[in-house]
Amino acid sequence: MFRMRLIALLVALASSLTLVSVDFAEARAGKSGSFGSRGTHTYTAPPSTNTAPKAAPVERSMTPRSTAPTQGMQSAAQGSRFGGLRGILMGGLFALALGSIFGFGALASALGFLLQFALIAGLVYLAFAFFRKRSQPALAQGPSGLGSRSAAAPVGAGIGSVAPATYSVSSTDLDEFERLLGKTQTAFAREDTEALGRITTPEMLSHFSQELAENARKGVRNEIRDVKLLQGDVSEAWREAGSTYATVAMRFSLVDAVVDRETKRVVEGDLSQPTEAVEFWTFRKDDRAGSEGWQLSAIQQAA
Repeated sequence: MFRMRLIALLVALASSLTLVSVDFAEARAGKSGSFGSRGTHTYTAPPSTNTAPKAAPVERSMTPRSTAPTQGMQSAAQGSRFGGLRGILMGGLFALALGSIFGFGALASALGFLLQFALIAGLVYLAFAFFRKRSQPALAQGPSGLGSRSAAAPVGAGIGSVAPATYSVSSTDLDEFERLLGKTQTAFAREDTEALGRITTPEMLSHFSQELAENARKGVRNEIRDVKLLQGDVSEAWREAGSTYATVAMRFSLVDAVVDRETKRVVEGDLSQPTEAVEFWTFRKDDRAGSEGWQLSAIQQAA
């Protein structure tokens, strides 16, 4: 009961944070774009495979984007030779020097008080910033820019290393990924959110629930059958923060259409012959909820 309430809360939260505009009815689960979470790899392109050379970037995710651009802007500002207060100080000293050299006594006298005040204030600010920096504990920075060592770091990794540990996908895992492909598409077509909640993460459940609600508003539903995996291979697999992730490129076929709820008329797709799709699916297994096994955590369209 607690788990279902937690899922419902997360669904509501995601619905309030993520605005989705769908102009046309969508068919199979995941056709609406690239969304979900891949942990620290969410905004990093998965490696290419024989099945798919490239994945479209994640467009919708509850995972915060990296703060690297902000840090880069701060570094650029700090790296400027004459920026900010340092520029004011240097400009003030330069102006006083010119006044002394070229005899601009009146100008120097008029600006003297202001420049002295600026110089004193600037020196106080720089001293304060220096001692504040000295008083803060230094944080080890790893490749991902995190400030602490990851619990999932490989044994023997150096202090400050946050490189995720690799994971070896077994044949049992691959069989489960293929089953989850069919289960997800079937549950989505049946509009069975309870079944989707068991095999997807709360974030993915929120995305699917939004799509189903949009279809219901338009008076259509999905009809999906005969899902078959044609080719698939692992793009990458890793462990981080108590969870295991595996991103798999999959090419599969299915009968895929959107039909009117009342008339059964086909609105989009074709019920007479299967179509093919190529997507990257990321699965996650949480160590704290081992009984749940693998769950779908992200879908990315092949680019």
